[in-house]
Amino acid sequence: MRRAALNAGSGRAGPFIAGELDDDLGIIDLNVRSSVQLAKLVLVDMARRGSGKVLFTSSIVAGMPGWNQSMYNASKSFVQSFAAALHDEMRPTGVTVTSLMPGPTATNFFGRAGMSDTLLARMPKDDPARVARQGYEALMSGDRKVLAASLFSKAMGATNWFLPDSVKSAANRLIVTRTGSR
Repeated sequence: MRRAALNAGSGRAGPFIAGELDDDLGIIDLNVRSSVQLAKLVLVDMARRGSGKVLFTSSIVAGMPGWNQSMYNASKSFVQSFAAALHDEMRPTGVTVTSLMPGPTATNFFGRAGMSDTLLARMPKDDPARVARQGYEALMSGDRKVLAASLFSKAMGATNWFLPDSVKSAANRLIVTRTGSR
């Protein structure tokens, strides 16, 4: 059985109006456009064969307005919605689509995104191997989505379903504000 993992993620810290348009479009190109392009390629082939599994990496921030990371959060929201739609569309083909929604994970994302001096960067992070394992297990089970990895990340992701956007935005602002600018 063929399997594919579509795991693109690039971000940039800072106000939307302060960044360069090309940088913002680059985030969209990587996080959204490349996911759509690759999905089209692999899903057409899998549907033709009548089997396959695809794992998209979204994020728990997909349901959270992203103060000072508006492009990243919005792009992950697209990926989440896209994966959920494809999960249903592909049902009759024998192909499953799963969305992995990790919380903060111990990778070099925060340094690359210019977020090393934020509370979020200093918070405990989930183990990337554990996140990957949970994503793989959900993929193999044909689950629609999985919140990964720690109990803290799962709780953060679950609160997105019932808290109002104003509260989620304030929480996001708190954890991504640069520590020297409060």
